[in-house]
Amino acid sequence: MIGPGIVKIAPNEMQRSLATLQVDVIADLACPWSFLGKKRLDKALAAVHGPRVVTWYPFQINPTLPEQGIPLEEYIARTFGDPRKIQPAIDELVRTGKEQGIEFRFDRITHVPNTLNAHRLMNLAEQQSADASLVAEKILAGFFTRGLDISDIDVLADIGVEAGLGAGEVRAMLTDVRSRDIVLSQEAQVRQSGVTGVPDFLVNKRLFVMGPQRTESLVNIFDRVMFGADSDLPVSPTIH
Repeated sequence: MIGPGIVKIAPNEMQRSLATLQVDVIADLACPWSFLGKKRLDKALAAVHGPRVVTWYPFQINPTLPEQGIPLEEYIARTFGDPRKIQPAIDELVRTGKEQGIEFRFDRITHVPNTLNAHRLMNLAEQQSADASLVAEKILAGFFTRGLDISDIDVLADIGVEAGLGAGEVRAMLTDVRSRDIVLSQEAQVRQSGVTGVPDFLVNKRLFVMGPQRTESLVNIFDRVMFGADSDLPVSPTIH
């Protein structure tokens, strides 16, 4: 179940969930805060001793973009008007990104993609029991560091190969309407649960955390959820 707030679970399921750290990640793959959130999550998970399961769920910040995306300048004009308005935010992202090991290269981005195909690749990785977090890393880095068009089938096939998937199966999936329907259905369920922005993290089906929390905060949350059976932590505030 995806959804904000504390989720009621049966005692036997509670015992199992406390033994294994489960993190459901809701993110968009052309969202810089999702990239920051993933990096911080990776560091927090590295501090966890014991089994953990990470599952990714799709969310599109701009689901109405045409399939081929739009030029960056057009997107900025539509969304923000004067590009100078967002320069301070970009400068802050670049600075914060460096702290997390991300080299944001907004100067290389010329195109804002529709991210549905990228989410479909993530879904394939989940189905094939591949490392979906690695696929997410390569998609996010491909867009924000290399300026790649992550809606393009050829680009996604190359990313899939880098993550251990077959180019043929990636191409077949991206031409199969059923995979599109599956991902759109998943996203609809996420939205129906009340999600309006990303990144978000649902920890052990109990605590819904919004925003790219700092690594230290995530570690503390993991500790409370794993070892504090009576924990009723409030939902964290949205950061972005």
